[in-house]
Amino acid sequence: MALLIAVGSGHAADHLPPVIPWTGASEALIAARDDPWITPSEKTDLTETPAYSETIDYLRKLAAASPLFSLQEFGRTAQGRPLYLVVAAKDQSFTPETARATGRPTLLVQAGIHSGEIDGKDAGLMLLRDLAFRGKSALLDRANLLFVPALNADGHERASEWNRPNQRGPRQQGWRTTAQNLNLNRDYMKADAPEMQALLTLINRWSPDLYLDIHVTDGIDYQYDITFGFNGDAGVPCWSPNIGAWLKETYRPAIESALKTAGHIPGTLVFERDDRNPQLGLRLGPAMPRFSNGYGDLRHLPTVLVENHSLKPYRQRVLGTYVLLESSLRTLGNAATQVRQAIVDDQAARPDVIPMNWTSDLNLQSTRDFLGITYKTFSSPATGRTEIRWLGAPRLYPSLPVILSRPGVQLRRPKAYWVPITKPEVIARLQWHGLRLETLPTARTVKLEMYRLLNPRTQSGETITAFEGRVTLTTEVKAEQRQETFPIGSVRVPTDQPLGDLAMALLEPESADSLFAWGFFLEILQRTEYIEGYVLAPTAERMLTDDAWLKAEFEARLAADPDFAADPTARMRWFYERTPYYDDRYWLYPVGIER
Repeated sequence: MALLIAVGSGHAADHLPPVIPWTGASEALIAARDDPWITPSEKTDLTETPAYSETIDYLRKLAAASPLFSLQEFGRTAQGRPLYLVVAAKDQSFTPETARATGRPTLLVQAGIHSGEIDGKDAGLMLLRDLAFRGKSALLDRANLLFVPALNADGHERASEWNRPNQRGPRQQGWRTTAQNLNLNRDYMKADAPEMQALLTLINRWSPDLYLDIHVTDGIDYQYDITFGFNGDAGVPCWSPNIGAWLKETYRPAIESALKTAGHIPGTLVFERDDRNPQLGLRLGPAMPRFSNGYGDLRHLPTVLVENHSLKPYRQRVLGTYVLLESSLRTLGNAATQVRQAIVDDQAARPDVIPMNWTSDLNLQSTRDFLGITYKTFSSPATGRTEIRWLGAPRLYPSLPVILSRPGVQLRRPKAYWVPITKPEVIARLQWHGLRLETLPTARTVKLEMYRLLNPRTQSGETITAFEGRVTLTTEVKAEQRQETFPIGSVRVPTDQPLGDLAMALLEPESADSLFAWGFFLEILQRTEYIEGYVLAPTAERMLTDDAWLKAEFEARLAADPDFAADPTARMRWFYERTPYYDDRYWLYPVGIER
């Protein structure tokens, strides 16, 4: 507790890089204080975001007051929370069938897949309000809007000021992963989460013409406040070349023009090669289909990943997102014929080979001018390595190298795949993805090609062994007392019953045949939130200054463990675990034991 108090005297925001002063025309979008339809976030001057219930209450009032909106439940989270969709359309075209009958294209906007990155939700509330009451309903004359305010509703409610220490606002931020500790933006292909299963069903029912996934990025500091990208952008290969060309030649110029006019600095979504050495340049490559923009590209759905810059104030990010959403709706309505033709052309293509498994290749490079920020490096006594400190002054990095990607494999197209009934979980996922399946009415004997695996390994490169089709685990445990909430639908399993011994063998994780040992709880082994060195290093240094006991413990560890002393990552983790930012559910077995 003393350690938490020592760190609690400050906050991660104390160590964030300086804010670049900003003002823009988009500030006129904020409602007046006396506006009866002011959004919950606007009441705080866009510094806070409302709880999920308050968000849905606002949307419910909008839908009741305007004939343009329908609020619909489209699924449930792992904890049983309803997932909501707002349909905004003229003529009450609130079903997929009636919306298609209008001939208007449909834009799907998804916020809060990572619920700490919630800019899209508050921007969407503002835009919906303005469609209904502030003269922007004409946007719906040429396009329909589907709006998901928070796909990760359970993570949204795990809100805290201690989440996402690398992000500047809102004050309370949701959690990156779901209540099952699943990252939804890694789940598009495997579709394990009920939230993803609901989303895929929604996409299949509505067949949107453009799909926006709104995020906030971490990483290096730069001038851009709103960045967005898609496969096919900036020389990146794609699986839907006609869609990629439309996004690059029509969509991007329109959105960037609108953002610049509103006072924002839009940019192409790129990623740094080394977050402590910006001079090494950037990297670009196709998104894998586990991600929204890669998945959309693979299924020929125009999909844009929006990544607002985490170090810009929440107010600035929300306003920029509003401009992007409004411009996207307008652009889609104006270019419906072109985008739909691009979709049809890509859906009709049958390439002989499909490239996959893209990796960076230092032999494939381009350059680009980059609107960066000045910085300096320093040697941190806490991490034992060179860290970076951003100084807040704009700087142009001309002709910064950009590393491109190459495919690792070329997949040859067969006539068909055959999936046996013994894989019902595979068949179910094929159905969730919307694939057309031919179900055999009788047994069939066919001659076909099959694969035999050679040298199978984990993706990390380690040799893998399996038992009965699963990778098994072993563990020891340490008991701790906690106050835990088990949501509706949870169960209590008494051992005072004929099968009580079996219950113990299944639910005690040290049991070799427990569900844990069989790999049913892998999600609790992953870390999902992080803290950058430029935040942790000064935080750790202050901890060393403020707490003599901590300093002595750290120095004793350095002296006793040379491997630890030489490992900057281990040193960072040591301090991180002693801050309130650390995830107290990491490695926590979620089954409660009643003694």
